[in-house]
Amino acid sequence: MLAIGLMSGTSLDGIDAALIETDGQRAVRHVAFRGEPYSDVARAQLAAATALALTYPRPRASPPLVEAAALITRTHAMAVQKLLRDAGATPDEIGVIGFHGQTVAHRPDRRWTWQIGDGQVLADVTGIRTVADFRSADVAAGGQGAPLLPIYHAALAAVLDGAVAILNLGGVANITLIENGEAIAAFDTGPANGLIDSWVEQESGARFDKDGALAAAGRVDETVLTAMLDHPFFDAPYPKSLDRNDFTVQPARGLSAADGAATLTAFTAASVAQALTLLPVAPRRLLVAGGGRHNPTMVCMIADRTGLLPEPVDALGWHGDGLEAEGFAYMAVRTLAGLPISFPGTTGVSRALPGGTVFTPTTG
Repeated sequence: MLAIGLMSGTSLDGIDAALIETDGQRAVRHVAFRGEPYSDVARAQLAAATALALTYPRPRASPPLVEAAALITRTHAMAVQKLLRDAGATPDEIGVIGFHGQTVAHRPDRRWTWQIGDGQVLADVTGIRTVADFRSADVAAGGQGAPLLPIYHAALAAVLDGAVAILNLGGVANITLIENGEAIAAFDTGPANGLIDSWVEQESGARFDKDGALAAAGRVDETVLTAMLDHPFFDAPYPKSLDRNDFTVQPARGLSAADGAATLTAFTAASVAQALTLLPVAPRRLLVAGGGRHNPTMVCMIADRTGLLPEPVDALGWHGDGLEAEGFAYMAVRTLAGLPISFPGTTGVSRALPGGTVFTPTTG
């Protein structure tokens, strides 16, 4: 069926909306993609809501979070409408929407994860059946709730030979090891663009380090880098996952803008290299998706520290910017079919587990 996937990452840069045709198993065809950036006002509201959510011992409906959830739902509905217009499609042609929502706090150690956005409202506004709340069932069952994309990675990489690692460089980085068409291991590796974006915004007001230019002009402070890597997360066995705010830019305070950017970029690269040592099989290829693949300084540092040449997934005909959104479209189809979306080797849940809640448009 035709399915729409919606993803708003922890970098808070905007919404990715993708339209694919899939059976939720091996058949996948990219149809259309649209990126919809958030306004500065929306980004500030979402950042404030996230900061507040992290102070709560568990999710609760306080007014700022309710307002932020309404913003997420409203902007995602508009993204769906624009994507349909771009694709020349109508709502009745779409079988399902996969609506990830916006993660404001992720605490699997406390058996909860919090993504804001109203699946029922989105279904009613668009007139399209919607699947949301993809992570909660996994976390409630003892899993990490992340990463969820490995099942989609496996579908895309089924034709590739040997052990292949797929690295997604979003706000947080995660890696999936595919061998013989199966996802045999997956976990978050550490921060990716999130810390660098925060540093650059605080230092210059820019949203991100365009083309890695600021980091390229700086020098890595090895003392600061070593201290940042001295964190129990990196040596811990997988499965494991991170909240966007588990690490901060504080260790780089006192460095120049360029040196801080260089050091934080090296931190991403070094944590990827460390992650590769935890995999049960050494990958022969490293395929890279997400916004970080557009940062040549980051890509070069990853190559230097891993000894592998990072290959943009676009070279395989995949949509590197839309991969996560496509993944949630794919998982929504699996949810409708009662198929699992999380697995012991990817989230640490005890058995393969379905996930997601289905919302049907109300009538009348």
